[in-house]
Amino acid sequence: MIARLLLPACLLGIVGCSDLHHLRNDNPLLPVREYEQMIVGRLDADYVGDENCLGKCHSHQPIHDDFRRSVHGEQIASDTGLPLVNCESCHGPGSLTIKNVGSNKKDKCKFDTLLQLDQLPAQAQSLICLKCHSASSTPVLTYWNAGPHANNDVSCFDCHALHLGPQQKVGRKEMDAMCFTCHPEVRAEFAQFSHHPVPEHRMACIDCHEPHGSAQDHLLRGLTRKDTCTRCHMEYQGPFVFEHADLNENCGNCHVSHGSPNRPLLKSSQPFLCMQCHSGHLGEYMPTLEEGNTAMKGAFYTRCTDCHSSIHGTDVPSSRGRGTFIAR
Repeated sequence: MIARLLLPACLLGIVGCSDLHHLRNDNPLLPVREYEQMIVGRLDADYVGDENCLGKCHSHQPIHDDFRRSVHGEQIASDTGLPLVNCESCHGPGSLTIKNVGSNKKDKCKFDTLLQLDQLPAQAQSLICLKCHSASSTPVLTYWNAGPHANNDVSCFDCHALHLGPQQKVGRKEMDAMCFTCHPEVRAEFAQFSHHPVPEHRMACIDCHEPHGSAQDHLLRGLTRKDTCTRCHMEYQGPFVFEHADLNENCGNCHVSHGSPNRPLLKSSQPFLCMQCHSGHLGEYMPTLEEGNTAMKGAFYTRCTDCHSSIHGTDVPSSRGRGTFIAR
């Protein structure tokens, strides 16, 4: 019997030792190399700079003005000490594009010699941005390649419109509409009776979610779910002497994030939500009700928070030395 158990272990050890050379080799993801080749541009073209490019064509002047007023445009000035970012940083070298453009107005730029950004796969589009941004400016991009957006073929271009004004990113008032195009179920949740004020534009999706990547589920900001919620709901942060048992670190045990038919964002109405864990005022906790005496019944089977108003935690002990989450 022992021999039968040891034989598979020995075989695994032999296979593992014989494959150490392969395991220790650097094996980068093959698609990344292919994407890098896509964003290099024409190898027979040279970089000519913005002035030479735009000097041949005045139709791009409004785009160039917006670019100069943007964060990227500031990096063209040498006194900033920042890396050079110009048109060719994204579109590739442009010498072949303007080669035959002269004083004749009929001569047009050969745009097909530039990178065809709209035809690139999402991963290649993102690499154009990541070749600068992965090294600086946005630390959370560490999580990008393993995040749900990158794995679902969402690129930087889907959210950042670099030629629609100097802001170069969607505004807070337009953000929910942009996110709803991929998350229609969230739009339905925000239509519930009780919801966070995102449709009213008093909140934006990025107040809770980090679209570039996060160590948390659902791209939440903060170290924990409670940390995300208590950035706004600081009164529930604690610590409390008497905490609400296992619910303290996960607000999602009782609340839904986007919207609910039960106020305030509860998964189910009271007292049914509380009675999923608590039996309610039964036995010794229930006042004696004589037959036909229903004076106290309504007080014990309505909303639990009518009496237990400090339901998230309290520092006030009860007469028995425990916390009953009643504010006194």
